[in-house]
Amino acid sequence: MSYFKPSYPNYVLGVLTLGYVLNAFDRRILGILLEPIKLEFAVSDMSLGLLGGVAFALFYATFSIPIAFWADRSNRRNVLALAVLVWSAMTILCGFATTFLWLLLARIGTAIGEAGGSPPSHSLLADYFSAQRRGTTLSIYALGASAGAMLAGLFGGIGNELFGWRTTLVLAGLPGLLLAPLIVATISEPRTAIPGARPHMPARTVTSVRGVARYLWQRSSFRHLCAGCALHSIGVYSGATFNAAFLMRSHEWGTAQAGVLLAVAGSCGVAGTFFGGVLADRLSARLGDGRWHMWIPGIAILILVPTQLIGYLSSQTPVVVTTFALAGFLSGVFFGPSCAVTQALAAPQMRAAAASIVIFVKTMIGLGLGPLLIGRVSDMLSPSAGVHSLRYALLLLAVFGLWSALHFMLGGRSLRADLEATARLDVTPEVTPVVEPRGRYGVVTP
Repeated sequence: MSYFKPSYPNYVLGVLTLGYVLNAFDRRILGILLEPIKLEFAVSDMSLGLLGGVAFALFYATFSIPIAFWADRSNRRNVLALAVLVWSAMTILCGFATTFLWLLLARIGTAIGEAGGSPPSHSLLADYFSAQRRGTTLSIYALGASAGAMLAGLFGGIGNELFGWRTTLVLAGLPGLLLAPLIVATISEPRTAIPGARPHMPARTVTSVRGVARYLWQRSSFRHLCAGCALHSIGVYSGATFNAAFLMRSHEWGTAQAGVLLAVAGSCGVAGTFFGGVLADRLSARLGDGRWHMWIPGIAILILVPTQLIGYLSSQTPVVVTTFALAGFLSGVFFGPSCAVTQALAAPQMRAAAASIVIFVKTMIGLGLGPLLIGRVSDMLSPSAGVHSLRYALLLLAVFGLWSALHFMLGGRSLRADLEATARLDVTPEVTPVVEPRGRYGVVTP
């Protein structure tokens, strides 16, 4: 049996992480540009919530599941490359929008493309790295979300002032047109990864939608994980959509100044994402208890709640900067551990599908409900609160943060038993084997 060259899995991790950076970059850059878009098209905050939230979430979440099952049944590398190409082209098309409807439809196209990013990437990385390293590995991959947010804030804020929002969106989509062919040319579909990655699985297998849903939903920790991620994502996506507008309205900042602060928060998110995965892996290994992959996110979110309240209520710039940076760090802690738990609970033939289910739930609730709700509450408060209506609407995020932390803590109680049940699984019902030829380094070639 042959295995990958030692450095090759790290290369794959680097390329897939870069893809996630661009995924988050193209998704988050709209947040910094919403205020000039609002002024140009004369739309309400609720319309902005529709554009930045539910319209994106509905298609992103809905398409992530069939794309994930397609990936599990085919070459995940090719699915990922096509997804990168689609979302990049649609981001460029957003920049040519002359009406709000055009922008909305192009944004939906971006969502459909981005739906094919994370599920095949998670599944590939679960094959390239052993279970003992998955928390750290997926945390490194998840750094892309915070890094993309950081770049979106910095480039979006400065780009808007230099070029305008349309040109900024066009430039944002160009890197993906280069990354897609790089993925096809240099990433191989693994048949057999390193020892321990796919034990007793001589060929890649797939299962039905019904089989995956039934298998995962029987695990209490997975249900709590979905709820915790979804509720926390309400805060993450609402902040990504409206934080720049809040800073411009309540603190009278320009787009460049707001973009720099959001970039700082994003860089802190990079650190928090890496810290969360490494800490959860080390505590779980040292104490022999995998439940820390649920408890670490819960603790971080509990600390996040008062941090957000202080940041939104303070009128002092140093306090705002400090709390936004700390909030960025704490918000990113959940990424790696939650991805690791998802992959650990899933049978090998359903890893992309399992990732897509978590993405579906947290996107529909977090991105679909969050920005729309905050935008609606802001519109309702506008007659009495004026320019500060967003400030008070964003305080609702504390409620969802506490609720999210509760689910993470409760999920940890049943995680150990659920992981043991997965470890005992050899073959799941409704499985169809997919045999693929072996290529160099023990991987499947096109």
